[in-house]
Amino acid sequence: MIAFLWAEDQKGLIGKNGTLPWYLPNDLKYFKQATIGQAVVMGRKTFEGMGKKPLPNRINIILTTDKDYHAEGVEVMHSREEVLKFAEGYEKDTMIIGGSGVFQHFLDDVDMLHRTVIEQEFEGDTYMVPMNWDEWTLVRSEAGELDEKNKYPHRFELYKRKTR
Repeated sequence: MIAFLWAEDQKGLIGKNGTLPWYLPNDLKYFKQATIGQAVVMGRKTFEGMGKKPLPNRINIILTTDKDYHAEGVEVMHSREEVLKFAEGYEKDTMIIGGSGVFQHFLDDVDMLHRTVIEQEFEGDTYMVPMNWDEWTLVRSEAGELDEKNKYPHRFELYKRKTR
């Protein structure tokens, strides 16, 4: 199964200069719980924005058109078809985690959406691709807890694609 996992602000912002525009430990914890033991697919800029360090206990796949790209501890793939072939033979979930160009490539292939909505506006330069929400059913929505480290109201949503 292919799933998207991302966090966005009220206007759909997902990034700033290759990183997250906010600090929200609850979302980082949710991200870890959802992706541990799975395969994560990200673009080169997203990977480099994370310091070029593979996420532990996951299969890290970098999708790039650069045929000469190499990084330690990751698998490099060069096409949507290559990722889909991997996902088809993989027993667990293949999680697409960004950036927006990578999400765009897999819009027609995704089965589940894991979305964190942060009820705040931030400055940034990268937005989530537009989703046709008529194609999705909300399965779960859970408010995140606020505390001294998690200052922004947020909620975790899970969507399943309606039957095609």
